[in-house]
Amino acid sequence: MNALEIDGVWKYFGDFPALRDIGFKVTAGSVVALLGRNGAGKTTLLRILAGLAKPSKGSVRIYGSEVREEPTRRRIGVLGHGISLYDELTATENLVLFGRLYGIDDPAKRAHQWLERTGLDRVRDGLVREFSRGMRQRLAVARTFIHDPELLLFDEPFTSLDDRAIAVLQSLVIEAQQRGCTIVMSTHQLREAIELSTHVALIRKGQLAYSGERRQEMLDDPGWLYRTFEEEGPS
Repeated sequence: MNALEIDGVWKYFGDFPALRDIGFKVTAGSVVALLGRNGAGKTTLLRILAGLAKPSKGSVRIYGSEVREEPTRRRIGVLGHGISLYDELTATENLVLFGRLYGIDDPAKRAHQWLERTGLDRVRDGLVREFSRGMRQRLAVARTFIHDPELLLFDEPFTSLDDRAIAVLQSLVIEAQQRGCTIVMSTHQLREAIELSTHVALIRKGQLAYSGERRQEMLDDPGWLYRTFEEEGPS
């Protein structure tokens, strides 16, 4: 079964096409490394996949349903550049709020479980605006996973995390893989991304230059992907 179907997606900002006719499918349980140089269009595509932005043309389906339908969006977990928390709420209040938005039966219980899981239980009643950056990062990780999403979308997830937050996120990603979750990860950590992935999608200037299974050549030499497909252009 396809977890994700991207069909002819274009995105214009004014007259500029940030994405041009992007299309590929992702089978359930896959880990996709979404690669490309700065400005290639990775973040724009991830925002569309998350239902946070609309494509100018084309469509995105998650497990067969339109991505912007509310029940579908509840199946997605997103961790991006922004922390996306409410500073004037406590850690518990933040997670309870998101739990309610995701339709969790007992959001308070789930919030406390995830605060403990991310090492934030002792500050559960502290205001987020008083948290260190590392604490805020771990709370954002808890928010991403609190509803057991089936599709995880990561935009440079490790770039600004401290060591403790990285360790928490890495363990959660491994668990998500083991339970068959589908993951799409954009990152500049090329070797780590390729080692983790089952499939690779390379975007070059808003176009899809490569989409397919990870190859042995990529493991042997991560730079091979860019040299081979960026020079050849879209395939």
